[in-house]
Amino acid sequence: MKPRKAFFSIPRLWRLAQHRSSRAFSSWPLAVQGMVWMVLGGLLFSLLNTVARELTLQLDVYQSQFLRYLFGLLVILPWVFRDGWRAYMPVNMAGQFWRGGVHTLGLILWFTALPKISLADMTAIGFTGPIFIMIGAAWFLGEPMRKDRWIAAIIGFAGVLVVVLPKMSGDGGWYNLVMLASSPVFAASFLITKALTRYEKPGVIVLWQAITVTVLSLPMALPHWQMPTPVQWLGFAATGVLGTLAHYSLTRAFALSEISATQSLRFLDLVWASVLGWLVFGDVPSEWTWAGALVILGSTVWIARRESSRKTVVPD
Repeated sequence: MKPRKAFFSIPRLWRLAQHRSSRAFSSWPLAVQGMVWMVLGGLLFSLLNTVARELTLQLDVYQSQFLRYLFGLLVILPWVFRDGWRAYMPVNMAGQFWRGGVHTLGLILWFTALPKISLADMTAIGFTGPIFIMIGAAWFLGEPMRKDRWIAAIIGFAGVLVVVLPKMSGDGGWYNLVMLASSPVFAASFLITKALTRYEKPGVIVLWQAITVTVLSLPMALPHWQMPTPVQWLGFAATGVLGTLAHYSLTRAFALSEISATQSLRFLDLVWASVLGWLVFGDVPSEWTWAGALVILGSTVWIARRESSRKTVVPD
C-alpha cells in the first residue's frame, strides 16, 4: 500500500531547516521546551482574544462562542480525514466530555462578560487564573509546591498590577464578577487537560475539545442567530485557526512539564496584549506598562533559568 501524500509539498531546503531546528529544540531540557510552548500559546491566545472581542461587539456573544469553536473543528478535520478517525479516538471518552463541559461553562461566563468590561479590567481579572491552577496542581495532581515557582508567579502578578491598577475603571459592574468566576472554571479545565496528557495525544485532546464545546454551545447560539457578514466569517475562520493552534501549544506545554512550572509565563500575555493594543487599536503603552513588562520579563527569565537546571522526568 502506497503511503498517503501530504496536503502540500514542502521545499527541500525548508524541510532541512525544519528538521535541524526541530532537533535543536528537542535537545533543550523538557521544562524549557514546555515553557516555549506556553509562551507561544499565550501569544496565540492574545491574538485570538483581540479578534474575538471585536466580533462579540457586533454579534451575539453565544453565537460568537459557537462559531469560534465550529471553525476550530473545521481546521482540524482535514488532518482527521488524512489520518483516519481511529488515530483520534480517545482512551478516556468520559474525560474528554468532562473537560469539554467544564470548558464550555468557563466560555459562557467569559463570553458573557467580554463585551461588557474594559480590556484593563479583563486583563487584571484573567491573571488570577495561574494562581488557581498552581493551587489545583498541588492539591489534585500532586505536583510539588516549589518555592521558586510561587515566587515567580507572585512577582509576575505584581508586574501585572503595576500595569493594570492605574487603569482600573470598575465600570463593568457585576460583569467583573462574571469574568472572575470564569477563572477557576478555566483553571479546572486546564487541570483536566494536564491529567489527560498522561495518556492522550495533544491532537486528540484539541479535537475532542472542539467537538464537545461546539455541540454544547449550539443551543445557546440559535435563539439570537444573525447571519454574519463575509468579513465576520473571515474573522471566525481566523479565531478557529488561532484557537486551535493556541490550545495545541498549551497541551504540548502541559505534556512536557509540570503545569505549575509554566504558570508564571502566563503573565507575558500582558506584554502581547499591550503590543496588540498599540498596533491594532492605537493604544500607546504607558510608562506603567513598560515598568510592569520589565518586572514580568524579569520573573520569566529567572524561573526559566531555574527550571532549565532542574532535572525533569520524561513524560510517558
